[in-house]
Amino acid sequence: MIRRSPCGPLHGRTRIPPILTGRNVRPSVPEHPLYFTDRGIEELANRRGEEEVTFEWLAERLREFVDLNPEFEIPVERLATWLARLDDDEDE
Repeated sequence: MIRRSPCGPLHGRTRIPPILTGRNVRPSVPEHPLYFTDRGIEELANRRGEEEVTFEWLAERLREFVDLNPEFEIPVERLATWLARLDDDEDE
């Protein structure tokens, strides 16, 4: 019998369910919960964390990614908009 985890989707990312960790109880939520997508982010930081890039370079890579993966157009648009507006709260 497969048991459903109490940890479900959260903002499009899924927490690793306790059943996969061998724990049958809901784990305490750490300060920064582990998400499946964190592995890709950690790989990016490990492989390219020392590099410096321009936002122009990043924008071009995002365009290339969407050209190759059009189903990710909306999430990439949201990420780009979020990055572009990071400082807006400080100005207000």
